[in-house]
Amino acid sequence: MSLQGKVAIVTGSSRGIGRAIAERLGRDGADVVVTFAGNQDKAEEVVKTIEATGSKAIALQVDIRKLEEVRTLFEKTIDHFGKVDILVNNAAGKNIFKPTAQMTEDEYNNMFDITRGVYFALGQAAHHLADKGRIISISTSGTAMAIPSGGAYAGCKAAIEHFSAALAKELGDRGITVNTISPGVTQTDGLVLAQEQVNQMIAQTPLGRLGQPEDLADAVALLVSDDAHWITGQSIRANGGIV
Repeated sequence: MSLQGKVAIVTGSSRGIGRAIAERLGRDGADVVVTFAGNQDKAEEVVKTIEATGSKAIALQVDIRKLEEVRTLFEKTIDHFGKVDILVNNAAGKNIFKPTAQMTEDEYNNMFDITRGVYFALGQAAHHLADKGRIISISTSGTAMAIPSGGAYAGCKAAIEHFSAALAKELGDRGITVNTISPGVTQTDGLVLAQEQVNQMIAQTPLGRLGQPEDLADAVALLVSDDAHWITGQSIRANGGIV
């Protein structure tokens, strides 16, 4: 229970990678705020799973794109638990892959609205996190390569990596670490690749399989631990070696 006494916010944690992260932090002893955009039933399932491990949890509905709701998230967390030690920015919208010449303004805005929300969530964390806190944002290994049709998607994630690197320098004197984790292709309900594409991804991955949500949860657990106190301002690729 290495996180005993800590309070964590995990955005977008009713399913997939976010759910695995929230449940892992709960198993490690943290009290967890589970946020969801629309599926309260799934979020409450996560709360029950965390509470079954002996940690406390609540579910809050948050639209990360709306600054007022981001502010309220931190206020409600502090009202309920008294503090915030850990923020994991996992919330994501629809990932759209299109050639640059075909991307519409609405599609572009849908992705970058989430990026803007992450930026202001980082700002709220800077205001409210306890000293020696931990901030993790989920990016993508796609920022390390140029993928046809992936320019807008990779760009919105690359911005988050730069937000985080700058914030790490701003908060270092408080002992707060700020990092990003960049997954590769991960097996979730939202994975829409054809089996042939999945096989290609596996063949290109040195560890010989797709990522699982629990793989990312393990990486987050490492970076929020006391053992990672000297790691900050980094973008760490947790992807089985595909990039």
